[in-house]
Amino acid sequence: MLVFIDESGDAGFKLEAGSSPVFVAAMVIFDTSEDAARTQAIIEESEARKHHKPEFKFNRCSDNVRDLFFRTVCRCPFLVRAIVVRKQRIWSPRLMADKDRFYEYFIKAMMTYSNGRLRDARVVIDGSGDREFRQDLNAALRRRLGRGIVRHIRFKDSKGDVLVQLADMCAGAIARSYRPTRSDKDRWRAALRPRIDDVWEFK
Repeated sequence: MLVFIDESGDAGFKLEAGSSPVFVAAMVIFDTSEDAARTQAIIEESEARKHHKPEFKFNRCSDNVRDLFFRTVCRCPFLVRAIVVRKQRIWSPRLMADKDRFYEYFIKAMMTYSNGRLRDARVVIDGSGDREFRQDLNAALRRRLGRGIVRHIRFKDSKGDVLVQLADMCAGAIARSYRPTRSDKDRWRAALRPRIDDVWEFK
C-alpha cells in the first residue's frame, strides 16, 4: 500500500491578516504499487499535462487545467480521505500558537481514524518543514499509529513527485468547497467524488 499526503491552507491563526480560515489535509491511498504507477503514467500522459508543464498545484492551475486533471484522475485506482479543520472551532492554546504541533496533530488524527484503510503502508508526505520537524513528525506518527498500519514514512518535495501533487490537487479541491462565496466552490470536489472515501470535518 502506498499513501501520499499533502495539505491546503496553513496552520496560522491570524485570520484577519491572511491566514486561511480552513485547513485541509488529504491522503491519496493506493492498494498496490502497480495502481500508483498506473495513475502516475495516466497523469503524465493526460491532456492536463499537455496544457500544464510545471508541477500540479491546485492554487496555481487554471480552471481549464483543473477540469482536465480531475476528469482524468476520477477514473484512476485510488481513494481519498481528508480531514477539514475550521479554525474558529479550535480552542487549544498550544495548537493555536505552534504551527508544527497543529500540523502534526491533524495529520495524526487523519491517519489514526482511517476506518481501517491503512495497512502496512508506505507513506510519502510533502517535504515541507525543517529536518528536526520531519524527524519529530515521523516519530510521533509511528508512536501513535503502531505496528501494522505504517511500514515507513518519508518526505519528498512535491516538485519531483506527481502523486504528491495529486494529493495537493485533491486537498485543494476539497478546501475550495469550503469557500461559500465562490460560485465554483463545489466544481472540482464534485469531479473528484468517485474517488472520495471520506471527508471528516473536525469538531
